[in-house]
Amino acid sequence: MLQVLNLAMPFFGLIALGFATARYKAWKGTPIPEAGLGWMNFFLIYIALPALFFRILAQTPLEKLNNVPFVVGTTFATFTVFVLGFAYVAWRSGGHTGHATVAGVAAAYGNIGYMGPGLAFSTIGADAAAPVALIFCFDNILLFSLVPMLMALGGTERRSILAVIGEVVVKIVTHPFILATVAGVIAAFLQFKPPEMLDRFLGFLQNAAAPVALFTLGVTVALRMESFRALGRVAAAISPVLALKLIIHPVLAVVILSFLGTFEPSWVYAAALMACLPPALNVFIIARQYDTYVEQASNAVLLGTLVSVGTLTSVLYLVKNGLLPINLFAP
Repeated sequence: MLQVLNLAMPFFGLIALGFATARYKAWKGTPIPEAGLGWMNFFLIYIALPALFFRILAQTPLEKLNNVPFVVGTTFATFTVFVLGFAYVAWRSGGHTGHATVAGVAAAYGNIGYMGPGLAFSTIGADAAAPVALIFCFDNILLFSLVPMLMALGGTERRSILAVIGEVVVKIVTHPFILATVAGVIAAFLQFKPPEMLDRFLGFLQNAAAPVALFTLGVTVALRMESFRALGRVAAAISPVLALKLIIHPVLAVVILSFLGTFEPSWVYAAALMACLPPALNVFIIARQYDTYVEQASNAVLLGTLVSVGTLTSVLYLVKNGLLPINLFAP
């Protein structure tokens, strides 16, 4: 167990460091404006994380990336918890499509960009590269597609469906993570090996991705601290959504993969780890973009991150000790 804590606590420690730093600055009366996070987010989304995905995928044998059953299983698990979260809040809100859509994202969209890659590579090793990249790519395509279309159908996004579909396609094909994934796959196919100076440069960027991302997450959660006072009031309402994200999603991923066949242990472990991550900050960003379910989304990110200290550490323990079942239906 100490080995698992040694693995998990640096990740949560970086979040706590960012949180404590932001709260200290606020307490001293010298808070750094939230706009200051803009360059850090730009560095993460457009530079560091794309470098990470490209470098890892470029070194991955191409045959490992052609795993359709794995993509179908993990994406279907994400879609299922999205539907369950959507249906629950649609029922609770009297059919409010905007609220239900944000809740579905909170149930399905984990922190697969900030926390996922670093945690999976630290726990599983380089064998996690291909499954992590595939999950990231197809989960994003799924959710990038569902959210704007559902918002348009619900009247929250006041544009034609055709215009929304066009924007969805553009966002998917131009997203830096998707572009980096495609470039990495092409490099793997061509067996391209960058010059040493370029490879070292990409390595520096790759190593910066996780620390910067987790520190930024902690700062962002601290800046949402004003919503903490309302946390008790909304906790009961969002608890089922968090249960879907932190418990049902990883269980469902393992069950569906077991039904589809037998996969390498590292792939099942990566799927479980990526599925049990807390709701991503993008949940709050989406809620604020459409001005719907904002308080609940903010609290889902905050409370989910806190609760995941226990749930994520438990999954890490199972993975690290080889106790997570690879195929539930194997004889």
